[in-house]
Amino acid sequence: MQTTTRVAIIGGGVVGASVLYHLTKLGWSDVMLLERSELTSGSTWHAAGGFHTLNGDTNMAALQGYTIKLYKELEEITGMSCGLHHVGGVTLADNQDRFDMLLAERAKHRFMGLETEIVTPEEIAKIAPVTNLDGIIGALYDPLDGHLDPSGTTHAYAKAARMGGATIHTHTMVQETNQRPDGTWDVVTDKGTIHAEHVVNAGGLWAREVGAMAGIYFPLHPMEHQYLVTEDVPMIVDMMKDGHEHPHVMDPAGESYLRQEGKGLCIGFYEQKCRPWAVDGTSWSFGQDLLDNDFDKIEDSIDFAYKRFPDLERAGVKNVIHGPFTFAPDGNPLVGPVPGVRNYWSACGVMAGFSQGGGVGLMLAQWMIEGEPERDVTAMDVARFGDWISPGYTLPKVIENYQKRFSVSYPNEELPAARPNRTTPMYDIFTKMGAVWGQQYGLEVVNYFAQGDEPAYETPSFRRSDAFDATAREVRGVRQSVGINEVHNFGKYSVKGPNARAWLDKIMAGRMPKPGRLSLTPMLSYKGKLIGDFTVSCLSEDSFQLTASYGAQANHWRWFKKHEENGVSIENISDKRNGFQIAGPKARDVLQACTRTDVSTMKFMDVAHMTVGMTDCIVQRVSYTGDLGFEIYCDPMGQRNLWNTLWAAGQDHAMVPFGMRAMMSLRLDKFFGSWLSEFSPDYTALETGMDRFISYKKNTDFIGRAACEAEKAQGAMRQLVAFEVDALDADVQGYEPVWLNGKVVGFCTSGGYSHHAQKSIALGFLPTADVADGLAVQIEILGQMRDAHVVTQPLFDADGVRMRGS
Repeated sequence: MQTTTRVAIIGGGVVGASVLYHLTKLGWSDVMLLERSELTSGSTWHAAGGFHTLNGDTNMAALQGYTIKLYKELEEITGMSCGLHHVGGVTLADNQDRFDMLLAERAKHRFMGLETEIVTPEEIAKIAPVTNLDGIIGALYDPLDGHLDPSGTTHAYAKAARMGGATIHTHTMVQETNQRPDGTWDVVTDKGTIHAEHVVNAGGLWAREVGAMAGIYFPLHPMEHQYLVTEDVPMIVDMMKDGHEHPHVMDPAGESYLRQEGKGLCIGFYEQKCRPWAVDGTSWSFGQDLLDNDFDKIEDSIDFAYKRFPDLERAGVKNVIHGPFTFAPDGNPLVGPVPGVRNYWSACGVMAGFSQGGGVGLMLAQWMIEGEPERDVTAMDVARFGDWISPGYTLPKVIENYQKRFSVSYPNEELPAARPNRTTPMYDIFTKMGAVWGQQYGLEVVNYFAQGDEPAYETPSFRRSDAFDATAREVRGVRQSVGINEVHNFGKYSVKGPNARAWLDKIMAGRMPKPGRLSLTPMLSYKGKLIGDFTVSCLSEDSFQLTASYGAQANHWRWFKKHEENGVSIENISDKRNGFQIAGPKARDVLQACTRTDVSTMKFMDVAHMTVGMTDCIVQRVSYTGDLGFEIYCDPMGQRNLWNTLWAAGQDHAMVPFGMRAMMSLRLDKFFGSWLSEFSPDYTALETGMDRFISYKKNTDFIGRAACEAEKAQGAMRQLVAFEVDALDADVQGYEPVWLNGKVVGFCTSGGYSHHAQKSIALGFLPTADVADGLAVQIEILGQMRDAHVVTQPLFDADGVRMRGS
């Protein structure tokens, strides 16, 4: 047995085989897959084998499209059959909310090049005649939907990988993974020890156990899943005589998916009475096994299915397949380099392996070989969960996700399971003030404060929600007087040491500030893509505070640790430094009433240590609201005292607390972008306008500099702009297509309603050659073409006097 390899992949399901193949496809041939039993053992062999492109995240949808198109390539390479059935599929809508979701998805697909379409009940009857259309108002049709042979497909991946030089060892059980001081790994198996530069955990049902060998907790959990295969169905037999195969039908109302299987039908359920499996760990003795049939938990789903698909009730059940497969808390895969563990990679939690497995393999292979994937994979990055996550959190979230697998996913929805989990010292105070909570990265964050008859719960909707008036009230309070909110949802880092400035000059593309000043800077990948949007505060010559997105902290921390150097001390202080933002024309008056420091001398982008009330603070003059404002940071132990001080002083100035709904409206007044909307690894600094913060004059070869300079010399093909939209009752959420002269030429990144200007605003990309102030376009919102035009003048404080002035 080979004793050394560049990459050891643990797990021989479809995902492990895909990673193996893609590593060889991109040029690494010294790669090995280790499987304790046979290929496809675990979840792969009993999967229903369906595939589809529909996914709320556009990058995930694109990767699913890649996966589906890859199967024909595999067949051509290997001469093996994947058992492909490209029959198409419809996703039904029986109410307006579900139909709105499908309209929003279809709009996204336009600029992605996916050939989906909205179809009427009459068209559904022709496409999917097995469906009872009572109550159905429409559907989304996807010609790429279909199903395949799970075993044949996995073995095709394996053969293609072997053809590329890969080695596969079945009946080889991994017993330990031990890291050497140089970062490489000893993978101990029952047939000997293999020395590997990299380890990939593709353990599927056993991913938790494989991770534990390296001291890593993977937030995933297996769930029982059941589907039925019927005897022959006369309608299907008749269709086959005419050379047709029935398409897939996804019925969210019935929590089911249906497809043809032979001359019968196959139907599976995501039932509400679901059951987690192997709560305390997956037995190593489990393999190509099934669970006992359990019709009780799917009884309600079956009753509903008989009404939606009457032919089911008239057909006998031929087979019942009941087996486990794994979910992460949000249902997306866990992929990428594991934070804090060198050369250890995750390819776990891929519950939709035949829709996503190819894309997962490609992205992970690019990440390993090229240093980064070609697109933003935040939705499946293993770093989207921090070290705060636990089995006690994972289990209820996985159950919730399973139950909502086919439910409507609203842009403003806040899911309740495992909450509240992480809170700040302000949680009880804000709750008593009417806080309506959301969450980010497991942390409770105020969306808005309900007063009077304002709703204490925001109803999920694709249209303007019932929190509209409360948000407007908070925006007025900020713009007319002063508002206060927490700064807990910023990621914060302390960088100290004699080489701190030099290190920051390499890791960040922008200019590093002098003591007592701030600067804004992008952080770039090797290829010049945006991987961070930072404020850098220079507290002294060798001490800096960095702030960025709270939800990206594990991702950013992984990058910092990868590039750490001697003479630099880096600490994640996201939860060790908290405080408040105060913003509005009276913000300076409130702060001055709380400190003996002369606040009037603080210029825009200044930072200073000062005592506020009884609390030692770091105060910086900057605000994401685009108004006169201050961010005030302190030790969380002193936060409640700081609150009492600021709130008491604010009463003379009609201070209002405000939440994230108001913040997102306020930032639109100034066309400020937000992380993972306008700024993400899909975009570059030049096309988003972030290049204005890049210091090309500094004598440092910062990461991404060469790529950045090359793009600057060539010019960006697209440009981020702002639009004023003639919206009706729904504003842009993100990824709506932008039409010009009857063609889709761009897309929106985010949007909403500016309560200050009383206008609907969107941000998005247009081809650079088309950009002009006042350019008339149309934006498709929930199936309607809404007139819009490019605006270049900010809606508030256009000359910056209030934000920057004395």
